[in-house]
Formats: sequence, C-alpha cells, structure tokens
Amino acid sequence: MSNSSPRQETNPLHARGGRYRTSEEMLDQALKIIPLGSQTFSKSLTQYPRGVSPFFIQRGSGSVVRDVDGNAYTDFNNGLCSVTLGHADADVNAAVMEQLKDGISFPLAHPLERAVAELIVEMVPSAEMVRFGKNGSDATSGAIRAARAFTGRERVAMCGYHGWQDWYIGSTARNKGVPKATRELSHVFPYNDLEALDKVLSSQPDEFAAVILEPMNTTFPKEGYLQGVIDLAHSHGAIAIFDETITGFRYAEGGAQQLFGVQPDLSCFGKGLANGYPLSAVAGRADIMAEFAEIFFSFTMGGETMSLAAAQASLRKIRSHNVIEKLNATGSKIADGVKALIAKHGCESFLGSAGHPTWSFLSITDANGSTSFEIKTLWMQEILARGIISVGTHNVSFAHSDADVAKLLTAYDEIFPLLRDAVENKAIRQYLRCEPMVPLFRVR
Repeated sequence: MSNSSPRQETNPLHARGGRYRTSEEMLDQALKIIPLGSQTFSKSLTQYPRGVSPFFIQRGSGSVVRDVDGNAYTDFNNGLCSVTLGHADADVNAAVMEQLKDGISFPLAHPLERAVAELIVEMVPSAEMVRFGKNGSDATSGAIRAARAFTGRERVAMCGYHGWQDWYIGSTARNKGVPKATRELSHVFPYNDLEALDKVLSSQPDEFAAVILEPMNTTFPKEGYLQGVIDLAHSHGAIAIFDETITGFRYAEGGAQQLFGVQPDLSCFGKGLANGYPLSAVAGRADIMAEFAEIFFSFTMGGETMSLAAAQASLRKIRSHNVIEKLNATGSKIADGVKALIAKHGCESFLGSAGHPTWSFLSITDANGSTSFEIKTLWMQEILARGIISVGTHNVSFAHSDADVAKLLTAYDEIFPLLRDAVENKAIRQYLRCEPMVPLFRVR
C-alpha cells in the first residue's frame, strides 16, 4: 500500500469557478429553462461532475474541441460516437455548404434520398431497402414497428441500449412515464447466452415479433453467437434486428454484420452515418421493409438535405480513404497502451479494458470500499484537467493522430497510480474536488 497523501490542488484555475467559470455560469442559467441544462442525458451534469467539468463546448476541429472558457480538449467522446471523421471535416463541410445553396427542406423528395440509400445498400450486406430518420431511436423504433406489423405479434426481446422510446426505455430503471402495458411487452436477455434467449422466447410462444440487440458493445461475440441469435429468432417466428447505431460504418464499412459475417433481417444505423449530422436509417430485407409503406413512419425532416449531403460525403470518404483501417490502427494502439498501463500500475483489481479497438471501454469496478462511480469521478476530474474529454470510452475518429494517442496514454500514466493510491488508502473523497457522480441507469 502506498503511503502517499492526496495531492493538494493549488492551481486556482482548478478551483470551482476558475477554469470552468463561464461553463458554470451558463449552466446555472440553462437550468432555469432547460431540464438538466442539456438536451441529452449523456452530455449533462449527470455524466460530468460539477465543479471539475466543462458543460458547454463552443467549437471543434479535427480531434480537438474547445469549451466556452477557451480550454482545449482532445476529444475521445466525439459526439457520443457520432463523429467518425473528425469535427468540421473539410469534405463533409464542403458538401453541406454546396447543398445549402440549393435549400434544405422541400415539398417533395430530394434526389439525395435515393443516392444515400443506394450507398447504404452497396455497403451493408443485409440492406435491400432503406428508410431514413433523424435519431437512432427513430430507426430502432421504426424497425420494431415494422417487425410487429410483419409478424402480427407484439413482444420484443432486447439486449443492449436502443434509445428513448417507450418500448425500450420501459425495460430500464428510467421507466418513469412508460405505461405498464408497454413495459410488459419488453423482455431483456443477456449477451452471449443463447440458452437465455431461447428461454425468453419460449416463455411466451408465438408472441415475439422481434429480437433486437447491439451485435457488439463491450464484449466480442462468442463463435457462432450472432448467427445463433438470428437462427433462434427465426425458429420462434421473430424478426432478427441488429442495432448498429454505433457499430455501423465503424467496425467495418458494412458494420458489425460485415465484420462477423452474418446477415440480420433488419439493421438500424445512426451516429457516424453523417459524421455528426442528424440522420439515421433502417435497412434490410425488402419484404419486411415494404411494411414502411403501410406503418406510420414519417418525419418532416426525414429528407432534410444537409444531413443527407453530409452522409453522402461521409460514406464516400469512408470508402475512399481507408477510414476503417485507420480507426482500427489508432484504436489498437490505445487498447494495447491502456492494458499495459493498467498492469504497470497494478490497477487490475478495479480497472479493465474492453470492446472493439474503434470503440473501446475503460471499465471501472468497486474496490476496497470505493464505488465505481467514486473512482470514475476522480478519473474524469483528472483527465479533464489534462485536456482530454471522455465518459469512459475511447471513441476513435479518423482525425486522431499518434500525438493524440500519446497524450491520452501519458495522462493515464499519471492518473492510474493516483487512482490506485486513492483506492488503496480509501482516500477517494480526499482527492475529489467535487461530489461523486451517481448512477443514471445501466445500459450495457
């Protein structure tokens, strides 16, 4: 056990109201008119501890963002994994500016709708037809509605995170406001366990419309698992849906389904589809997608052309610039470096590294009387002070350089021993300059 004492912070910029003064003032004003002060839980004070965090980003370029106080951060959040190429990518910006000259929303469909749908069909193995939404929740909810219409059934089996709509969020601890009748139609199953899924589907024979899961998040699928999910769904008369909101156009050009060599019935895309512009898509078998001509899945902004122009430019660049290869190379350096540093500093009892190289996780567990959220709060306090922003994941972008990776690993080389000392000495609260975060809800 280390005998070192908690570091005493003497830099006034790190005191509350110093480094983040403008952010704090803006947050106080925003909280008066915006619940949580943000439009997204994951961008709010539920995820960023007050007193040691910025709350408003002013601008971004490449791999760097700057907050309203002028502090710069190497960004490993990247718009919650929606920015694949980098902030303000020149090629995407040019395409959007060119389209802006012609307008954004029109009384009829725009040619870009067909053009981007064709790109998705070319790139995604299972895609035969495509419909667009704006958020990932639009896509997953549309896929569930189509599956229910196609099968004439109502129950859904789910694994992973699938958005804010009632059918999914009702299965989580954040189910306030969701009718009990809706919650009772949703059934959760664990990842990498085909027997558990079969048990769920068998519990209500001939009643399941769909099985939906993230094909991968923190853990690689076992050999044959994803095909097993598809086969089990079919054997019970259900539609197999992959939620590739994050994995699509990131794990491979055609998503996790291409990487792992399987084809679901329907797939949902979003996030990196348009490099941060609001666009999502449902794609899949033509016979099931035909239901979108009958079910109500319609958006005033569904064919908004700036996001479609951004998607076209993004997908073309992903194909022409070996983007996936670079994401994997950069992410592998991070994953390997993190694992080495965890071992170097003896933090294996409470730190771990998991996930795919392009979307990896720093896992934190309870240890020696300290909760994972206390440890994570100290971790976040320290990375933000060193000019790095993340919520516990390393969301790699094409803009990340070797220097960015070195900066991250150098920071961890300093922070991991500090975390170890705080845990071993039961001194987390002494190291913290803020109140520890509390759980939002478990999504994975």
